[in-house]
Formats: sequence, C-alpha cells, structure tokens
Amino acid sequence: MAAKKKTSPRRGARKRDAVAQAIAGGKREAMEVIERRAKQRKARARVVASAEARRAAAPEMSPAGMRAIEALGPFTAKAVLIAEGDSWFDYPRNDVLSKLEDKHGFDVESVAHWGDRVEDMAFAGGQLDAFSRRLEKLLQKGSIPKAILLSGGGNDIAGDEFEMLLNHANSPIAGLNDDVVTGVIDQRIAVSYAFVISAITAICEKYLHRPLPIVVHGYGYPVPDGREVGGVSFLPGPWLKPGFDRKGFSDRMKNTATMKALIDRFYVMMERLVAQFAHVHLVDLRRTLLNDATYKTYWGNELHPTEKGFELVAAKFAAVVDSLPS
Repeated sequence: MAAKKKTSPRRGARKRDAVAQAIAGGKREAMEVIERRAKQRKARARVVASAEARRAAAPEMSPAGMRAIEALGPFTAKAVLIAEGDSWFDYPRNDVLSKLEDKHGFDVESVAHWGDRVEDMAFAGGQLDAFSRRLEKLLQKGSIPKAILLSGGGNDIAGDEFEMLLNHANSPIAGLNDDVVTGVIDQRIAVSYAFVISAITAICEKYLHRPLPIVVHGYGYPVPDGREVGGVSFLPGPWLKPGFDRKGFSDRMKNTATMKALIDRFYVMMERLVAQFAHVHLVDLRRTLLNDATYKTYWGNELHPTEKGFELVAAKFAAVVDSLPS
C-alpha cells in the first residue's frame, strides 16, 4: 500500500472551503425545492377542487372490499421515518428499511433508489424533490417523522471506476492511490453529503422551524470475492474483484485488507463531517458485518448484506433512532 501523504495546510483549507460551499449550496437548493413544491401544490389543489363533485358521486366500497381491508388488521407504528439513499434502502426482498418496519415497528416512507450515488442525490436532482413531497404528505396528515435516514457513498466508490483507486500491483507504489482516494472520499463524497444534509435540514426547518435528526451510516468491511446479486451473472455486480484483477491483485486476503483500509478512510471522513452538525448521527457497522471466515453469513455479495446482515444493520439503526428524544 502506498505511504500515506500528509495533507498540506492549503489543501486542507480548500477541502474545508468546499464543504462550507456545499453546505451553503444545499441551503440554496432547499429553497428552490420548496419554491417548486409550492407551485406544484397549487396546481394539485386546482385539480383536486375540480374533482370533488365526481368523488362525491362515486359509488361506495362494496361490503366484500370493506371486509378485505378489515382482514388486514389495524395499522400501527412505533414512529415514522423518512429514508433517502441507495440500494441498502432499496434492495429486492430484504433491505434495511423492510427490517426496520417488520422487526422494529417503524413506518418508513422512502425515496431511496438502488444504484444512486450520493453525488447524484445532491446534484442530479430528483431525490430532494421527492423527499420534500414525502415530508409534506406526512405533515398534512399530522405525522411528524422522528428521524431521517440517509444512505450513500458505496456506489461512488465501487463499480466500473473502482480500479482508479488502485495503483497496479507491479508498480513501486502498489496499492491504494492516496491522491485519488482523497479526491473521491474526502472531496467528492464529503461535499455531496454536506450538500444533501444541508438541503434536508433547510427543508425541515422551513416546514417545522427546527431540524429533524438525521441518521447516516458507513459500511462494513466487504470481501472482494467476485459474487454478483443472487449469484446470477446478468444481474448487477461484481463491483470490486474485477478492479483488483485488472490491477494485478489476486490475493483475496490482501484485497480484503485493502478494502478495510478504504472503509476506514470513509469513516474518518464521515466522522469529521457529522461533527459539523449537532443533529446528525453516524451508525458504525464495521463490527456488525464481519469479513472473517464467516463473512458469507453477513454478506450476500460484494456490496450487499444477506437477510441476517440486513437484520443486524437495521438493529443498529433502530438503537440510534430509539435513543433520540420523542
């Protein structure tokens, strides 16, 4: 692994300036989102008003339909959460959010989308508008979310671009390329996260006159073993081993150690970022999803937990949310 370089004072100042600019940019974006949503709500109100007569004349639900609804039983929830993020919140059959609902009694409103990078969430548009829309619906029903869950960063590192983080195995500076890792984690991801957190906070302050708690997470230590989603070659993945292969790294144990170092770098960045926001809480999963001989119990593939893994992750989220004041 390449020797770690010291960050110059000037370079460190540029990073801090970029994060500060992202926080300011997130607030501006929040105001634009709120303005767009105000116009959209006015247009919706006109449509709803013109449809009231037709709704009043619609036939009532049949007795059979009413019995089918009653058979579902009463809907209860310990608290309402809103989630924005990537595939850890939007995964087939099992993910963090489904486990929070089924195992911990939360009702989760989600705008997460698999494959999204945190950079996409910040700057490509879509999720922030969807988040505002979902928050408005809850508030109009008299329901205030207890917390906001935010997942992102894995897709910014893994995938086709992963090999760019590595110097070739035959190079005298073999291993993680510190300059590239710094650019991706400490600049691109950090700035994107700062933007998203700032925008979400500003939207909540506009509607509630206070921020809502935000819960973010890092990742466990993955094993780059080349497994795809469900072991099916035409589905997504693998995301890590091909990059190691192309750069000449064939020892899985050493590659796993490299991933550990990379994930630790991610946590250093997240801890520094979270420290700037009193209402943001970080879930540390490094001892939750193991990378030892038992790793297949916890990891379904290179990036996503098994059902048991998702249950363990959801339990860590639930513990943080339960500790928040009501």
